[in-house]
Amino acid sequence: MKKDQPGYYDLVYAVVRQVPRGRVTTYGAVADFIALGASRMVGWALNQCHGMHDVPAHRVVNRKGELSGRHHFGTPTLMQELLENEGVKVENDRVVDFEHLYWHPRELGDNWEAFEG
Repeated sequence: MKKDQPGYYDLVYAVVRQVPRGRVTTYGAVADFIALGASRMVGWALNQCHGMHDVPAHRVVNRKGELSGRHHFGTPTLMQELLENEGVKVENDRVVDFEHLYWHPRELGDNWEAFEG
């Protein structure tokens, strides 16, 4: 990667910033979209973004719609609270109507070019 290109975490954050309010995506969708690494690496990147209020990490869930990253927030219920504040219903640590609320980064279409550096 060239020095003037964004790093892996920067790419993850750029994609996650685009997840619309009231929608969710998955670690795997982000990883596939940027074509670098695996879903676990996206999780690691998001674990490092605490304090970055412009990165809505709470909108990223596992492939089943489960809040698998909830323990990495300030409290065990904060991820759910943030989602519910956006109108996303959560029951038993899982997004209700996950298939309907799911957003894939490919919806960015040609707009992604602006984030590639």
